[in-house]
Amino acid sequence: MSQTQNTLNPIALDIKQMIDTSRENVAIAVNSEITLLYWKIGKRINEEILGNERAEYGKRIVISLSKQLTEDYGKGWGKTHLNYCIQFAEIFPDEQIVHALRGQLSWTHLRTIITVDNPLKREFYIEMCKLERWSSRQLQERIQSMLFERTAISKKPDELIEKELRELREENKVTPDLVFRSPLFLDFLGLKDKYSEKNLEDAVLSELEYFILELGQGFSFIERQKSMVIDGEDFKLDLLFYHRKLRRLVAVELKLGKFKAAYKGQMELYLRWLEKYDMQENEEMPIGLILCAEGNREQIELLQLDKSGIKIAEYLTALPSQELLQQKLHKAVEVARSKMENEVR
Repeated sequence: MSQTQNTLNPIALDIKQMIDTSRENVAIAVNSEITLLYWKIGKRINEEILGNERAEYGKRIVISLSKQLTEDYGKGWGKTHLNYCIQFAEIFPDEQIVHALRGQLSWTHLRTIITVDNPLKREFYIEMCKLERWSSRQLQERIQSMLFERTAISKKPDELIEKELRELREENKVTPDLVFRSPLFLDFLGLKDKYSEKNLEDAVLSELEYFILELGQGFSFIERQKSMVIDGEDFKLDLLFYHRKLRRLVAVELKLGKFKAAYKGQMELYLRWLEKYDMQENEEMPIGLILCAEGNREQIELLQLDKSGIKIAEYLTALPSQELLQQKLHKAVEVARSKMENEVR
């Protein structure tokens, strides 16, 4: 390689970085301006045309307008797109909120979010999308997999959900109930009908990247079969992770079959050992996650595991139908909310 090429390499790298950064900034600016434009179009149609409140009249106007805009500006201005603009302005009537959102999420993100029918669920997906930096495809997958219904926060009363989401938005405060989810979808492990705990652990480690994606962003793998010598006896924790946002060690135990009450004592022992020997300064208390094929709801309730810093999550090695999943999760949310309301009374 010539002297001139050696000299130019650092310069070329610097210039490439400048070009890439500039392109990213332009893309962000363009998205921001387009998002605001779509909101203003939706607002104008809502106020000036659809305020007539005659549904059929409004539909005809939107169709006519889309034809005119398509003639003037080409593809992309069909009635479906205009309806997205209208819905966007209806759901987010405050321009200040739109200004905040357009700098953090793309139009594709927002177009997906406005299809979510529940305001609290929309807020959850907005804040989690910002926190975990989901792509628009990841956002669609999270909504389709009913992530909100799989997190513990969905089982709380609305006012508590609003409080946690507000703290996340304003203080960047992340709670375990926003992070941990159940069930976990582990269909990517390729496990057959019969397998052992070691088979399960081996499969998780061989597909660790996918396992962490299913757990959620922020998890970092530390160790497998973490050794703990207590009273001369050697104990082994299946998996040890660290969660950056929670600033906690996360002890994970993999179990076959239903949850058993004995698992609590085992996990408590591991957590207290980690607290004593592995926890670093400025970290929060370690938290435990026990993965079971099936939960035992009453045992879990009676053991009050949250007070011990222990979470239980079911896992599925084969995905159910969307209909069955919806029924299962909606029922779980209803039962948990009813229980919390009765406790308040």
